[in-house]
Amino acid sequence: MKRLTAYVSGNVQHSGYRARVTDIARMLGFKGTVENLDDGRVKIIAEGDEDKLRWFEEAICIKNSLINVSSIEKEYSSQRGDVNRFYKLVEKGETDSRLDTAADHLKSLIVAVNRMNDNL
Repeated sequence: MKRLTAYVSGNVQHSGYRARVTDIARMLGFKGTVENLDDGRVKIIAEGDEDKLRWFEEAICIKNSLINVSSIEKEYSSQRGDVNRFYKLVEKGETDSRLDTAADHLKSLIVAVNRMNDNL
């Protein structure tokens, strides 16, 4: 068992990246954390089977319409066993502000759909 510490750069904050990483890590049975850093990067700590961690490295290099990983700095070390599951670290109020943003987008979408229906 090994520990991977990864610092991920690119468009990885406010894009759903941490949620995707959490899903992948849990699917692989890892223990660890994923968190936003003040410098715009995301820090991932994952502990598990070394072969699965190598696959995980590739899986977290996500590039799609919202997420665009530009680089990953990786460091392997011995497993510490200081976490008992994999979870996303969030700042106080972060979830509330995201829900507010999602609600605003949903309102805009509803207005647009209603206008479209009126024009039909």
